[in-house]
Amino acid sequence: MYATTDEPTVSSSVTPDTPLSELNLNWHERDLPEKLRTRHVHRLHPYLGKYIPQLVEVFLRKYFSPGQTVLDPFSGSGTTLVQANELGVNAIGYDVSAFNALLATAKTKHYDLKIVRQEILDILNASQQVTQTSSLQLSLWSATGNGNGHGPVSSSGYLQRWFAPQALKELLAYRDLIQNYRNQEILKIILSRSARSARLTTHFDLDFPKAPQTEPYWCYKHSRTCMPTTTAYQFLKHYSLDTIARLEEFAGQRTDATVIIKHEDSRLADIPPIDGVITSPPYVGLIDYHEQHRYAYELLRLQDKSESEIGAAKRGSSQKAQRTYQESIAEVFRRACGAMPAGGILIVVAGDKFGLYDEIARLCGVEVEAVLKRHVNRRTGRRSSEFYESVFVWRKP
Repeated sequence: MYATTDEPTVSSSVTPDTPLSELNLNWHERDLPEKLRTRHVHRLHPYLGKYIPQLVEVFLRKYFSPGQTVLDPFSGSGTTLVQANELGVNAIGYDVSAFNALLATAKTKHYDLKIVRQEILDILNASQQVTQTSSLQLSLWSATGNGNGHGPVSSSGYLQRWFAPQALKELLAYRDLIQNYRNQEILKIILSRSARSARLTTHFDLDFPKAPQTEPYWCYKHSRTCMPTTTAYQFLKHYSLDTIARLEEFAGQRTDATVIIKHEDSRLADIPPIDGVITSPPYVGLIDYHEQHRYAYELLRLQDKSESEIGAAKRGSSQKAQRTYQESIAEVFRRACGAMPAGGILIVVAGDKFGLYDEIARLCGVEVEAVLKRHVNRRTGRRSSEFYESVFVWRKP
């Protein structure tokens, strides 16, 4: 189904009576600027493979009411959970990635703003005192790990390879202070976001760095010669202030609707009663979700369940991989259907270039109400190409 109108849909205008044929989900930059796509906590941390909140809002407004419960069995960065809360809809999210569960928790937690602001600023000051004295400064290549014997030590070869000594020392000092605070989830996200920026990589390749950058380089992003990053404190400070502002903005829009986040494989989960599903499953053979945030796994010593990822890039997109993907996705939706009443809605957003979802619908026994086509502009990093994705509207019989 393609939209019958040329005007892109304004998500806040959608009601249960809005016909699917009137939905134009082909937003361009002029229709939906970045500031709106990444408002408040939606940009607490970069994340590849997430859908925009306005897309979720459209289907929440059409198919769900305040007080109902929506499930996202592939909750990722928590977009569905955040948007559901804004509209008073209870939400349950599952994700096999420990980092994803942490990020979604940090975004949706109900904070005491005075306390969380105090803690964010206090740990920032404390970490500076530990690492910024002149006697502890390290040159870029004079040491590995803890360098001259002062400050925190890391046994991770990954961290020693991807961070300059001073940057690593600053990140480890911040990490080791987190245990002293109440709101540890949000502090871990600030640390992870800072680590992502402080890696020894080029400014234009933060998404897919291939090897540490240790020499000056021509920067396509800034159109000049840039130097590799040697410190992390500037990022810790910048993202601390940005995080405070985003939490305060979201606090003015959130509701008392519940949010439950489970670090579990949704193929095996015992899902509680729900009214429907809104989700964007991983695409087959496209992204390794654990590897995307490897720096966070190493810094925070998170549990690695990468072998349980569905459709991981490392397994490719062969015929065998596609069949395994179909069976796994169908098992998730069978479990979801078992937790919802007859007539419950499932909204599934997927790039189906291999044509896998007709069979997935058959395997999980849903009725296909519609398939909406959506033209997407990639706007992150150097990935400027366009692509198409489908929005599958299914119902439980």
